Amino acid sequence: MKKAALGKSGLSVSRLGFGCMGLAEFYGEALSNAEAEKVLDAALDRGVNFFDTADMYGTGRNEEQLSGFLSRRRKDVVIATKFALRRAADGSFVGLSNDPAYIRQACDASLKRLKIDRIDLYYMHRRDPSVPVEESVGAMADLIRAGKVRALGLSEVSAATLEKAMKVHPISTLQSEYSIFTRDMEKEMIPACRRLGVSFVAYSPLGRGLLTGAYRRESDFGAADYRLTSNPRFADGALAKNLPLVDKIAAIAKTKGATPAQIALAWLMAKGDDIIPIPGTKKISRLEENVGSAAIALSPGDIAAIERAAPPEAVAGARYNEMASATLNR
Repeated sequence: MKKAALGKSGLSVSRLGFGCMGLAEFYGEALSNAEAEKVLDAALDRGVNFFDTADMYGTGRNEEQLSGFLSRRRKDVVIATKFALRRAADGSFVGLSNDPAYIRQACDASLKRLKIDRIDLYYMHRRDPSVPVEESVGAMADLIRAGKVRALGLSEVSAATLEKAMKVHPISTLQSEYSIFTRDMEKEMIPACRRLGVSFVAYSPLGRGLLTGAYRRESDFGAADYRLTSNPRFADGALAKNLPLVDKIAAIAKTKGATPAQIALAWLMAKGDDIIPIPGTKKISRLEENVGSAAIALSPGDIAAIERAAPPEAVAGARYNEMASATLNR
């Protein structure tokens, strides 16, 4: 597995990371801690050393799922987590906070759940516009000075916010959704990141599973899967409208001796060495498939064909529902 730098942080991560959210919530039933550790171990054994979580995934449970794995393999892992989206004990969302006092509290809570003494990459998960970003990033920088955090990241912010943050403290990474089906980041955010020397971490690089081709009907989803009810690209008939695009990607993949998921990930990695996809999975077989994408070389002609097959304007449904969309690009 090739490596990539995380901005100017000095951290080096695998070209393909691992998004841990689905181990705990949202995509069907959660794994037990033991089951999650098997998947995490398998990822690290295959060269993936960059693991991404957040305090809100499973209302803290996802961080706890990583604690046993980290206790055994901490020196080999670059761990990222996030703060800002607040949830009650019952899992309900109760608000958003970028307040400095809350940031300190959230960091300490994440360290306790992860059972580590320092977080490698600490993200502001969403921006609360009621708090100046300079104050929030200043508090995050204090965590670096206190030895609790190594590097800082922002998620789903605007280019203007990134510029303001960089004047307070170097930002190593910007994280946002980015896939063949979600390309709006190419217009402003990725150019801004490159201008500022910030790496781009692409979450949901497989379109929340849509680009794998594995989901073709409602019965393919488990009872605890939020996508059919809460994600516009799967709900209200959008899934059926998007499948022809998935099939076009699958046809291209067949000519390369690859799967649609592998082509989707290879396409992202071909967009630049500073683009780091973080697909997640609960299955080791899917993990091996994802890791295989790192060996696929795409020519400029291949990239153009993929982009013609699934132009963004042809994708049915927004990437988030209206309420969640209101927290983006601030």
